[in-house]
Amino acid sequence: MVKFSKQFEGQLVPEWKNAFVDYSLLKKDLKRMQHDHDHSSQVTRITTTLQTTLDHHYQQPIAPSSCLSHCKLLLHKLPFFGSNNNADHAGVIQVHRRLSREEMYETEVTTTETEMTTAAREFFAKLDAQLNKVNQFYKVKEEEFLERGDSLRKQMDILLDLKARASSLSGHHLAGDDPSLSSSSAMFTEDKSTRYVTSATDSDENQQETISIRDPNDLSQGLEGSGSFGRQECPEPKSLGRPVSSCQRKNLKINIPLTTPSRTISALTDLLWDDLVSQSKNKCDSDAGSMNNNKQSINKTKLRHAEKMIKGAFIELYKGLGYLTTYRNLNMTAFVKILKKFEKVTGKQVVSIYLRAVESSYFNSSGEALKLMDEVEDMFVRHFAGDNRRKAMKYLKPMQRKESHTVTFFIGLLTGCFVALFMGYCIMAHIAGMYTQRRDSIYMETVYPVFSMFSLMFLHLFMYGCNMVAWRKTRINYSFIFEFAPSRELKYRDVFLVCTASMAVIVGVMFAHLSLAVRGYHAQSIPGFLLLGFLLLLFCPFNVVYRSCRFQFHKILRNIVLSPLYKVVMVDFFMADQLCSQVPMLRSLEYVACYYISGSYKTQEYGYCINTKHIRDLAYAVSFLPYYWRAMQCARRWFDEGDTGHLVNLGKYVSAMLAAGTKVAYEKDKSLGSLSLLVIVSSSATVYQLYWDFVKDWGLLQLNSKNPWLRNELILKRKSIYYLSMGLNLVLRLAWLQTVIHPNFGSLDSRVTSFFLASLEVIRRGHWNFYRLENEHLNNAGKFRAVKTVPLPFYEADEED
Repeated sequence: MVKFSKQFEGQLVPEWKNAFVDYSLLKKDLKRMQHDHDHSSQVTRITTTLQTTLDHHYQQPIAPSSCLSHCKLLLHKLPFFGSNNNADHAGVIQVHRRLSREEMYETEVTTTETEMTTAAREFFAKLDAQLNKVNQFYKVKEEEFLERGDSLRKQMDILLDLKARASSLSGHHLAGDDPSLSSSSAMFTEDKSTRYVTSATDSDENQQETISIRDPNDLSQGLEGSGSFGRQECPEPKSLGRPVSSCQRKNLKINIPLTTPSRTISALTDLLWDDLVSQSKNKCDSDAGSMNNNKQSINKTKLRHAEKMIKGAFIELYKGLGYLTTYRNLNMTAFVKILKKFEKVTGKQVVSIYLRAVESSYFNSSGEALKLMDEVEDMFVRHFAGDNRRKAMKYLKPMQRKESHTVTFFIGLLTGCFVALFMGYCIMAHIAGMYTQRRDSIYMETVYPVFSMFSLMFLHLFMYGCNMVAWRKTRINYSFIFEFAPSRELKYRDVFLVCTASMAVIVGVMFAHLSLAVRGYHAQSIPGFLLLGFLLLLFCPFNVVYRSCRFQFHKILRNIVLSPLYKVVMVDFFMADQLCSQVPMLRSLEYVACYYISGSYKTQEYGYCINTKHIRDLAYAVSFLPYYWRAMQCARRWFDEGDTGHLVNLGKYVSAMLAAGTKVAYEKDKSLGSLSLLVIVSSSATVYQLYWDFVKDWGLLQLNSKNPWLRNELILKRKSIYYLSMGLNLVLRLAWLQTVIHPNFGSLDSRVTSFFLASLEVIRRGHWNFYRLENEHLNNAGKFRAVKTVPLPFYEADEED
């Protein structure tokens, strides 16, 4: 049976870990009390034995010696453990509930000093502190979720009303994500005097597109009977339809975040249109009439976006309420377990007394969160799932895929195949001398780039799988940080399966190709077919081989390539950082594409893709691109968030671009000036990158930290690992020195050396990934954010705004 402490650690919400009962701390106190109990029992046995021996020797009771007196004195200091009988212990403690600003509990020990030890008093003081902490956190989170629920009620009311009005204006129902929402809104009637004006504004910080809906009359008729959550009266009549002066009416606006290029272009188009039709904005009546003549309908596309936003907000709210339920249940179980352990150690019956206080406390007695959870579920089923509860639960409670032992079996099988094939390939390549500096060999120029490209790519994927194992072991919620869907998330076993299967196929093809090449056969098309097969599988539209994950990967690549047109999220800039470590792989891909597209593989004229000027110049662009994409992401984040730290981060990638450019320039002419420029630029970029790695990404090198040169909060228990990691990162960051030093490993081809150094950079990036996400998790957990905050589409603003 698994111990409760392990179950407790495995089931708690990682971001709320510090808000849970500190079960391990309370257990340590009990173990210390148990040790004192055992020590006192041992002293008692020794005293009794000595006393009996002396009485028997002298045939009469003998007063204890000074040693025995000292033993009895020790017993008086721990009298709580002195007796273990079946007497009534109902009066051992009393738990007082104090109501001031917050609900506070304080336990009073009612027995005399000879029956209760100081250790027990300290234990109950810590237990009270844990109970008060749980109550306060639960109350704060419950109020936060209740506030979200109230906002969603109002948002849903407005959405239903607007969809009904749009349906009435267009003469048919608006096609949304689910037909149930349109049918549920058909009960509303259109007020003929209502006027709808579509506009765009750039007044807010996020540059969001808006729809302004002006209603001269009261909207209460359209909002009556909206039925959000079945019981709430819509508060909009006073806020949206109250009689005000014509130039100070309220506008209902729809905020759709500009996260995609299409939304950005649409917002700019609306803004230009609004400027054309509203040149005389101060003349309210004439302006309203002119705009109404131009636009008398609600933008249905934006309403569909608004509906998706509200749907996502419902899902996140339901998830948060589920976490709150887990928080309540786990803490309640923890209190029961620790009190039972206390009874077992001390022999005093306190469970029934203290549990009465725990059961009546706020976190266990409040039912507001459970009530709201039921209401959210009913609302989602009605309006977003067509009264199909099973369909709704796929969104609200997505089931995670079960991990199969078959996957583990094939990982082991394919790993064995890969190792055997790789050893055979290495032996054959050594005998054939393929990796030595031979002038008559074109193997390294034509075939090796394909295999090195695949090796670097799947080594990176393997490092990602190792990171997933480490994140999972250390309770880093990487799925939440990356915003992965639980039902479509790629597990670490799946990652290892893809790596082993792919590398077994690649090494098998390498072995077969080398066998043919040694016998003199012309087989240059084999690597091309291998590359083509992987590309077809990557972009295959059919539901095979992790289609949802492949499509997600396509989406991330699209967001990176089109930076800064898309809003940058964590997974986007994380993937862009990985590409910055794969510049050698991208350059190999450039060469391979040229080799096969130009038809050079037929004549084995590999020099065309090496010596042609415009193709050599393309190497600059390939070396720049990953850093350029990452710099554009920093620029977009600065534009969205206004944090100047993103501009400083942008400078880091600009310095990396300059270092990559000087490296390519030095590879071309090998002059002393190029070498000097390479050393200066690369050294400056390395210092810049090391500072950002340690201070910003890892959160280390904190001078005022309680952990010297580290941060205050650490996930790994051994601090030495952090110091070793900093040293390793420093060494691997200096791998560019091989360009200057030109290390020579016997007759080994220089491209093989470059491949090993590129592999070290991939390993450094995988090493960096763990600490990067550790820092992200600690920052997120410090703010107790376990669910996303989804922006809501509707808000009110004065017409003058």
